[in-house]
Amino acid sequence: MTDSIPDFLHTTRTSYDAIAKDYTAAFPDGLSHPLDRTLITAFAELVTANGTAPVADLGSGPGHVTALLHQRGVPAFGVDLSPTMVALAREAHPHLRFHVGSMTSLDLPDSTLGGILALYSTIHVPDAHLPKAFAEFHRTLSPGGHVLLAFQTGPDPGHLHLTERFGHEIDLDYYWRTPEQVTTALTEAGLPLVATIRREPTSDEKRPRAFVLARKP
Repeated sequence: MTDSIPDFLHTTRTSYDAIAKDYTAAFPDGLSHPLDRTLITAFAELVTANGTAPVADLGSGPGHVTALLHQRGVPAFGVDLSPTMVALAREAHPHLRFHVGSMTSLDLPDSTLGGILALYSTIHVPDAHLPKAFAEFHRTLSPGGHVLLAFQTGPDPGHLHLTERFGHEIDLDYYWRTPEQVTTALTEAGLPLVATIRREPTSDEKRPRAFVLARKP
């Protein structure tokens, strides 16, 4: 770890390294709601209809969504900030590719991705750094490529800082945004809106969920 990377990347990485095993045990598949799985399937169909370029699952965690994309016929790989999460994903899914990386600086060539999936990972990116992340999405997507984001939402934006989770000491920030905020930022990055969906929280969830689908022209 060097001093040149933003502080939020360091704290997010070390926090998820600390909770990786407990997080994986608590969320064994990550997509318990049928609507969530349906949207992933729809995303997979959109991506494969546009060609055979690979899809990057950004913030892939233990790799269950990357594996679901693979099951849907998508050539997917995972990228996560936490080396421990990447190690767990590789152990659980040895037939798939996972590597350590940041969505604000993707180690990928221009215009090579058929799609980008970021489920509940942009929530740790501060507002000031979100345009950089979305610029990287635009840079690495091939023309016609789709991006699907999922995040907790509500009537107003907000911020939460946690210092403990699963009994571990962490230093982790969460940013809640409205679909309109995210859509505006994507559009400014050259990724116009295709669709937004908002669902209410289940009994185990505290906040509504939003899904935003955009496409590179």
